[in-house]
Amino acid sequence: MPRGRPPAYTREQVLAAAITVADTEGLEAVTMRRIATEIGAGAMSLYTYVPDREHLIDLMVDRVAGEPVPPAVTGDWRADSLALVAMQRDLMLAHPWLPRVLAGRRITGRNLLGFLEHGLRALEPAGLPGITKMTLLGLFTGFVASYVTGELAGAASSVEEIGAAVASGDFPQLARVLSEGGGAPPDFRMIADWMIAGLVEQARGR
Repeated sequence: MPRGRPPAYTREQVLAAAITVADTEGLEAVTMRRIATEIGAGAMSLYTYVPDREHLIDLMVDRVAGEPVPPAVTGDWRADSLALVAMQRDLMLAHPWLPRVLAGRRITGRNLLGFLEHGLRALEPAGLPGITKMTLLGLFTGFVASYVTGELAGAASSVEEIGAAVASGDFPQLARVLSEGGGAPPDFRMIADWMIAGLVEQARGR
């Protein structure tokens, strides 16, 4: 059978395949050879679309950052920031590889820049300098990434798992906390609200 011209692929197809592999198998499974196989291209031909794996991951991050519709900005910096971090959490839970690649990631893609722009508008009523707002947004994202990492790992230890250690008497403060009870621990939105309010008020010098 005569050999025809190789099929043309788009960068969007490459990114969609890479994101699907990362979502289902983890980021380690995302290699240039694997993604080329997923779209039916030759391994070397993938370099036509992306120069290397790190650049591919940059593009993947920016691509998923454009999936959710940012919540409307209402003028209430606290509520708007909380809505924004809640959206981030949903996005990271949908793409479990995302939290680990955000640290130190370049913010150059249009979707990431759009997210930054939205965050700056959300914090505008707080009356903070621009560099302070950008720093706070980085801290917010770091908090969400850490929280989601714990959720995905099932990091919350049960009372039974630490009961033996507490019974040794070596951890009196922990024993006291456990003896207090107090019902269910604070949920994400409550903790996020504490974090946002505390950081912003501290930045405002209060």
